[in-house]
Amino acid sequence: MKRIAAFVAAMFLLTAGAWAQDGKGIYNKYSDNEEVSAVYISSSMFKLMGKVPNMELGEGSSMDLGAIIKNLNSMYLLDCEDPDLCNEIKADVNKFIKRYDFEMLMEIKDKGEVVRIYTTGNEKTVTQFILTASEYDAFTFICLDGTMSRADLEKAIAKATQQME
Repeated sequence: MKRIAAFVAAMFLLTAGAWAQDGKGIYNKYSDNEEVSAVYISSSMFKLMGKVPNMELGEGSSMDLGAIIKNLNSMYLLDCEDPDLCNEIKADVNKFIKRYDFEMLMEIKDKGEVVRIYTTGNEKTVTQFILTASEYDAFTFICLDGTMSRADLEKAIAKATQQME
């Protein structure tokens, strides 16, 4: 009987650990919580979008995201303003980032707000893109899954950051 109980406990711990090890798992864990705003977009929706118009960045500048969006499989977004829940989500996101050895592309710190962008993939493609934003008692998590051209993604990020200056 002890062996069965130990096996069930071990399986539960493995399942609980795996639950928060990817963007979908993190999304599924928190998306039904009333303190969390959640958005999921599937690959079918990305295909329905067709040619995505340029995204306006302000002051007459725009960015073409079509090359990136057409290759996305899913997008998960969580936004929370409950301090305790934010800390729990952050912990799960940090475990995910460490487990899959994400590379931090960028970090911005400004007046208490911290924005970080992470990717994983190889020299030519990005298979996952994560953006986290923390500000006081708020936390936002965005995860994009797909096969995105690293060059296209870096070009879009560079253009967006130039507009922020």
